[in-house]
Amino acid sequence: MMVFEGYAKYVVYDEKRWDLLRRKRELALKLMHVLERCSIVSTVVHGSVARGDVEEDSDVDVSLLKPYSPGLLMLCLERGGYNVYSRKIVMPTPVHTPKLYIYLDPSEELVVSNPLAELSPVEVEFYKFSGMLELRELAKNLRVPGVNKELMLIEPTDYGHTEMPVLGNEDYVAKRLGISLATVKDRVEALSRRAREGHTGLFIEEEVPVGMDVEEFIKKLCRENKVFRERVQRHGLCI
Repeated sequence: MMVFEGYAKYVVYDEKRWDLLRRKRELALKLMHVLERCSIVSTVVHGSVARGDVEEDSDVDVSLLKPYSPGLLMLCLERGGYNVYSRKIVMPTPVHTPKLYIYLDPSEELVVSNPLAELSPVEVEFYKFSGMLELRELAKNLRVPGVNKELMLIEPTDYGHTEMPVLGNEDYVAKRLGISLATVKDRVEALSRRAREGHTGLFIEEEVPVGMDVEEFIKKLCRENKVFRERVQRHGLCI
């Protein structure tokens, strides 16, 4: 018998919340189908849309798990009927893989991210920590467990979800999510630090200027930042 530290909370969704979840999942599903038509098959939706515990302001986060040409990705989205509102290059720390974030609505609710180099196995586990679904799983309307920003493990149920604290239950969380205990502890420390200190600075967070090609802006960052250049140049992005 498993004994948990803290408490377990049972949350029942009303029809309004089920409708909200369906709406956000439809946004993700449409976007992932557009990407698949461009032969981008390694996509996932992660976070609350994958778990089910969405709120009105929940983002719809679709991520590529393999690096893809930024220019071709932009073309794919435009041909799929999407307007691009802004683009950012983000690298949280010198050891993390830099990513391109493309925001597809004015409120930045719908976003697709593209790694600019190969993700490490640990970085893929970061997505699993928050809960992630592939296209075929989302199409089947599956939901998966994951951890929210308040460090609560969300486990889907037929009536909504249950939640329990991660702190004190790290071993169970790692086994439940199929990830390493080290990843759980890393995410706990990072989210706890953010809660204590507020938004922590990112190593790189640069918005691509309007009218500039993403590739040209990446070349600019390559010239200005040695660490960034070393991470992406093997993929031909600094040439």
